[in-house]
Amino acid sequence: MLITSPVRLFASIRISTNPNKFYTNRSLSTRIHHSSKDHTRTPQSLRAALITSPDDFEVGRFVGSYGFMNVTSYSAFQSGGLSSIGRFEETVYSSDDMERLRVQDVGEGQVKIRLYEGRVIQGPIRGTKVIFKVYPGQRAGGIEADMMAANELNAHASLQADSKNVCRNIQILLGGFETKTGEQWLAFRNDGKYSAADYAKVASEAMSKVGPAATGLWNPFEQEQALKRRRFFVINLLRGAINGLAYMHDHDRLHQSLGPASVVLNTIAERDAAYLVPRLRDLAFSVDIRYSSLESGPGVLSEGLWRRASASGAFTSLEKRAFGIADDIYEAGLLFAYLAFVPFCETGVVDGLSLQKLLESTFRLDLEAAREYCLADDRLSEAVKFLDLGDGSGWQLLQAMLNPDFRKRPIAEAVLNHRFMTGAAL
Repeated sequence: MLITSPVRLFASIRISTNPNKFYTNRSLSTRIHHSSKDHTRTPQSLRAALITSPDDFEVGRFVGSYGFMNVTSYSAFQSGGLSSIGRFEETVYSSDDMERLRVQDVGEGQVKIRLYEGRVIQGPIRGTKVIFKVYPGQRAGGIEADMMAANELNAHASLQADSKNVCRNIQILLGGFETKTGEQWLAFRNDGKYSAADYAKVASEAMSKVGPAATGLWNPFEQEQALKRRRFFVINLLRGAINGLAYMHDHDRLHQSLGPASVVLNTIAERDAAYLVPRLRDLAFSVDIRYSSLESGPGVLSEGLWRRASASGAFTSLEKRAFGIADDIYEAGLLFAYLAFVPFCETGVVDGLSLQKLLESTFRLDLEAAREYCLADDRLSEAVKFLDLGDGSGWQLLQAMLNPDFRKRPIAEAVLNHRFMTGAAL
């Protein structure tokens, strides 16, 4: 991609007296404004005096790092499925396949994010635990890193603009700073260290300990109770994630990077499902879908989305907005499928990419045919039972969210009100 002039993200950000608000100064807003068209203008009420030193924070231990690669819209792969040895066959993806799996046009590995624990050591919320998300400087990550950090900051600033109406299902940005080396540090309130992917891994491992591969001596009554708790937990997890997505759409923002790793959880204990609060994170590819933004032309980070919109017949601002929302719903549908299968299967039987391949390529998003296939495999029986709840209401909802025609997909509010999501099927 061609970018004419690199722009620094910002010099400093402060922590507000209200932890649900995020303030910037005029120079910060100006730099973000020029960094990309993928932005929401920071409201005037959010501009305030800054604490210009990163000494407001204490940095703790290194947590991990990751690159960006996620799933966008439906695109067909070569067909494939389950192998005879108990797991999905390994797939070798071509460069074109990998391109279709990317989030927009920034390839996996091009921008590596580091995570650190930390806390606030000055100001009215001193002692608050934070998670630092560190974007590399231009030398290491290129202009894309600055653009992604600016876009993520803008997304949170717009979503947190009303301190009386902040969504509990979206991670809270508290502040941040830029280092002398040009790294962008964003500080988020630490409301949980686990992701939906972490939960699915733990749940799958638990299935391996009590499934056919294990001793088979577990009390059937206890097993059924455990599965009921798991179903309740997964539905609560999905409801929280979809509620966060609905809030974003209501506030003119797409997520565009929704997956198991982009949902953070305050607990993965299924007995604590009533206290579970899922929160959406990773808004670096979030897209502003206000009509004024859509009419001004695409920004670099949203070019891929709008190309796909045009290819699907969405040309007007109204059609493009509808396509973008439907694209997020498709991602949410893949998240739904992931959480309907992985936690209910033994380790190694199914993974996210192979499940997507099975649904998209082998069955061309025909969920009725996919169900018949899964029904014949005992390793997938608990996943089938889960989606069969309420006379197959899980399959019906999944089919709607993964409809190949973006115009026929439900909005997030409709997903939340579906009988499978309300828990009526339980």
